[in-house]
Amino acid sequence: MKLLHVVGARPNFMKAAPVLRALEQIEGVQQILVHTGQHYDFNMSDVFFRELELRAPDVNLEVGSGSHAEQTAQIISRFEPVVLQQKPDLVVVYGDVNSTIGAALVCAKLMIPVAHVEAGLRSFDRSMPEEINRILTDDLSDLLFTPSSDGNRNLEREGVEAAKIHLVGNVMIDTLVRMLPKALLKRPKQTPEHYALVTMHRPSNVDDVSWFSSLLKVLEDVGDQIPVVFPVHPRTRQRIQDLGFAADNSHRGLHLLEPAPYLEFLSLQAGAQVVITDSGGIQEETTYLGVPCLTVRDNTERPVTVEIGTNVLVGCDPQKIRSEVESVLAGRAKRGNIPPLWDGHASERIAAVIAAGAFASDAHRECAATAP
Repeated sequence: MKLLHVVGARPNFMKAAPVLRALEQIEGVQQILVHTGQHYDFNMSDVFFRELELRAPDVNLEVGSGSHAEQTAQIISRFEPVVLQQKPDLVVVYGDVNSTIGAALVCAKLMIPVAHVEAGLRSFDRSMPEEINRILTDDLSDLLFTPSSDGNRNLEREGVEAAKIHLVGNVMIDTLVRMLPKALLKRPKQTPEHYALVTMHRPSNVDDVSWFSSLLKVLEDVGDQIPVVFPVHPRTRQRIQDLGFAADNSHRGLHLLEPAPYLEFLSLQAGAQVVITDSGGIQEETTYLGVPCLTVRDNTERPVTVEIGTNVLVGCDPQKIRSEVESVLAGRAKRGNIPPLWDGHASERIAAVIAAGAFASDAHRECAATAP
């Protein structure tokens, strides 16, 4: 059985690493790793491969940055020849980035089965490009691996056949469980003993000049109560510089840092008093770690982190951000639990389903046999 895995952005690497490792234990499985090059900054890409002990990609499409349309089009045009040459039995895609939908579209046209890891997540907000990617990828996929039961319910409501849906748990947590002991040794030097950790990268937050200016002011106010450590995503740093805010990289208690490699950032999460973010994956990781998380969004595609975990949606409300931070610092943080199957073994469950070979229909097999 020949499998082709497609990754392109930082969260994909953390999801793919344990799946590749689990499938290596199955005899007769050949694996090819394709990196689209969607993330090309060293601290956002290459260093992750090394830290996650993820082998070098067999193919790098070197797509780079661009608008959603440009980037997705480049992925499609560069990925199709790889699929035609390799003739995989199954293509595995991860998450909700442009690499995910680009690869799924190519495979759908060529009648190559697709497995989607992290299927079924929905924010029900189609202004988010990732939501479009999630919906379309799930519709095109033959195997849908969900991280939590809400994903199953979403897919069933959308008419996906039950036989295609597999509740396996969260592969991000597989990586966290494996790497946490190493991460705890990687705390950056001169990190305060007590601190808030911030990440921010979504266009809805950083491209709205008025709101982003207000958000930076809120973070300064938080910094008056507790030091704020802010590893800055490249596109966010540009917005900060455009506002003339980052001249000396330090404002009151707000400390702007370069993007952190995975182990270093995981260590920062584990030691934080509170995390303020707009990232989906960080909502999951903080829930597992038991760290209070304030998500600067009005909705989330990971509602289990709010219903069961430590996550609180604060929207674009400066006062709610301030009050929730004050609650945390006063010892009134939300207490959460770890969702079912977030146990470090999701990748093994995925490998078992793939090894069973229940994804190739007669139409797929016939088309693959006659493919050029």
